[in-house]
Amino acid sequence: MGGWHCKKEVAPLSAMAAVEFATVGVNTLYKAATSKGLSYFVFIAYTYVIGTLVLLPLPFIFRKRDVPSLQPSFLYRIVLLALIGLSANLCAYKGIEYSSPTLSSAASNLTPAFTFVLAVIFRMETLKLRSSITQIKIIGTMLSVFGALVAVLYEGPIIISSSSPQAPSLSLEYLLGTSEKNWVIGGLLLVSQFLLTSVWYILQTQVVKMYPNEIIVVLLYFMCITTMAIPICFIAETNLSAWTLRPDIILVAIVLSGFFGVPFSSFIHTWGLHLKGPLYISIFRPLSIAIAAAVGVIFLGDALCLGSVVGAAILLLGLYAVVWGKAQEDDTMGYDSDKTGDLADNGKTPLLQSCKVEDV
Repeated sequence: MGGWHCKKEVAPLSAMAAVEFATVGVNTLYKAATSKGLSYFVFIAYTYVIGTLVLLPLPFIFRKRDVPSLQPSFLYRIVLLALIGLSANLCAYKGIEYSSPTLSSAASNLTPAFTFVLAVIFRMETLKLRSSITQIKIIGTMLSVFGALVAVLYEGPIIISSSSPQAPSLSLEYLLGTSEKNWVIGGLLLVSQFLLTSVWYILQTQVVKMYPNEIIVVLLYFMCITTMAIPICFIAETNLSAWTLRPDIILVAIVLSGFFGVPFSSFIHTWGLHLKGPLYISIFRPLSIAIAAAVGVIFLGDALCLGSVVGAAILLLGLYAVVWGKAQEDDTMGYDSDKTGDLADNGKTPLLQSCKVEDV
């Protein structure tokens, strides 16, 4: 029982939190590299090439038996996933270039709302407004979004003063970056990114149900998106000197993103989508707000303000509510499955159809 609980609850929660830590780190490195002249087309192309090389040996190391054959309908969906993923990444990194990693973390709080609506439309989430579990999930999603907005837009009094008088604080002025025009463009690109990300979650959940081997799914996805990204990025970035890498922050950002950024997050998200569904994965996106604030205080000497603490507390409360609601749904579905198995063993009419209708 303990092992089952660890696999179903503790492991996904820890993995999702680790992905958000990695995302904040990669975004910060990317922003620093762009100030040194890194082209985001170069960044995307090199990142996916490295990611594909990292993932390539995994199917041979973690070989599974009874691997299903690759059907055309599955491959079509992989191509569509690659198009959505590449578009989302182009919007993401260009948006960060125009704005900041903190604004990217702020915009990520739209992902749970987008994903929840899409999951209900595609019947991947049950919407029983009279059910206490559904009400808790809705309230938790709203709390996560509200907490992220509080952390970003409300500064409040300083709790821990900055160790450096020049250190930037987590405020709207810092989010605006160099100009209001760039901030608006960056914000629109980031909103587009997280809408595409929500669509990616929904489609990837269906794909991994068709082919329940996360390593193969992610590898094929990376091979497809790399094939698309290389010619597009070469056409878009005509300056050949921009493709030359030197041992500086640009190389560090590309290598770490290729190892710990996109491939790590794609694999963990695919595994989590298969295990817990799209809403569970998306609800962790606003967590990057709290992580960005904590990293700024600990490593960059930023001031810790009351708004960051209050927003993080509200965000974590909403996160806990959704995780608890999903756990209750899993327990209920497991109980129904046990009943179905018992009836089937007794030769009675199984409840399989009713279980499928309420599947999340």
